[in-house]
Amino acid sequence: MTNRRLSAVAAASFLLLSGIGITAAPAALAGTPGGTYADDRNCDFDGDGYDDVLTGAPGGSDGGKQGAGYVTVQYGSASGMGTAAGIPRVRTAVFAQSTPGVPGTAEAGDGFGTAVATGDVDADGYDDAIIAAPGEDEGQVTDAGRVAVLHGSKDGLTAARSATLRSAAPEANARFGLAVAAARLGGATPGDDLAVADRGGADLFTYDAGSLRATGRLDTAGVPGRESIRPASLTTGNYDGDGYADLIVSGRSLEEDGRAWSAVVMGGADGPVYARDLAGGTATASGDIDNDGYDDLVYGRPDRPEDGNEPLTGGSVGVYLGSARGMADVDELGTPAQVWTQDTAGVPGTAELGDGFGADVSLADIDGDGHADLAVGVPGEDVGTVADAGGIRLLRGSAAGLTAAGAKSFDQNSAGVPGTAEKGDRWGGQVRLADTDADGRSELLAAAPGENTSDGVVWWLPASATGTVSTGSWSYGGGSLGASGADALFGTSIDE
Repeated sequence: MTNRRLSAVAAASFLLLSGIGITAAPAALAGTPGGTYADDRNCDFDGDGYDDVLTGAPGGSDGGKQGAGYVTVQYGSASGMGTAAGIPRVRTAVFAQSTPGVPGTAEAGDGFGTAVATGDVDADGYDDAIIAAPGEDEGQVTDAGRVAVLHGSKDGLTAARSATLRSAAPEANARFGLAVAAARLGGATPGDDLAVADRGGADLFTYDAGSLRATGRLDTAGVPGRESIRPASLTTGNYDGDGYADLIVSGRSLEEDGRAWSAVVMGGADGPVYARDLAGGTATASGDIDNDGYDDLVYGRPDRPEDGNEPLTGGSVGVYLGSARGMADVDELGTPAQVWTQDTAGVPGTAELGDGFGADVSLADIDGDGHADLAVGVPGEDVGTVADAGGIRLLRGSAAGLTAAGAKSFDQNSAGVPGTAEKGDRWGGQVRLADTDADGRSELLAAAPGENTSDGVVWWLPASATGTVSTGSWSYGGGSLGASGADALFGTSIDE
């Protein structure tokens, strides 16, 4: 960890170049698009009350262009979502840059679907899809990146009225769209604001007068004399209960030879403003773990323990608990309230070099007890003698925060899970918890984007009163949903 005095940071580590106007804080919007708390922000493109699942396949073929990429949508219903034995059970859809109405042109290496997010940007009651193609070229500027916004409707996601976003000053290899997020960060307009990260920071956008407009630039790398980071992930949550979402931008420190990770909190009643630095990691998620009405923040750091000067280990997960003061009570060095590894008592497994514990994280209630539970991807985990087969750990939420009591572990050799653990599968490279049948308990989606020589496969594990179970689970790929499955890297991204 970087030892630094936050009191010496006279201004934001992120430079906000333009502001957003503020109105009175909104009322709670629980269960509807546009909510500010993590469990309010469902992914519901057709407004029927069931979570839909948006999955990216950035290696997929579109119009014969391998690596152009695509996304799939699986709509939730009273009976859930997905496929069984390769047969779709509910409505599905595929979108790519060759789909009529979707902005852009399919080109090899665009990576459409590398990152995805959802939010109700136009405040019409239907969630919209934010889909990134960070490998998109802008003229002769290679890998400048671009983001498409597709709107929801009563019939589901549609390319009608779609929009495209790009950097105001495209740069080669900036990879605009390497991470995306949406939530109501301010009060100038009723819809969700968008945050789009590139290698040097993040741009903010707001829907106003029928179109998206840029409202600010957060510079994470170019502020002299301050800790700077290269963004890797974005997440949002209402950590202080003020009615507005806060934005977390997490990434690798550009100081200390890049060995440390940092996160910076943006947000508050006055709009997106710098709050403080925190320890962080490559993956982040928000949810109310202790059920006190404030979102909590979890980060995954898959490559090393809290002290970045120690040798590589199996990875760690840190937890910050929200409160009426937000994260103001966190100590000066940004120490998390809890730190978990596979050597923590009660956590299944043993910490080993390269496990990747924390490569991805997701928070949601898996058993209906009102506490958000944590799914942790461990894609480098060996299963027996099978190297890097991958696994998933589940930790339970409680009034005291995360607990190992009732912790569970799954891999492809677990009874009821389809398939067999194989070398290099890296099962758990992506994990997501989603309540697609609206029963108050979230099912587990576990992805192995490199499965079957980079085709990519996603597994669905059902929820129960005791949490996630493997009985009745099934798996599917892009080909199951009517897309090209070969080398698609299906499951590289799944909307939180």
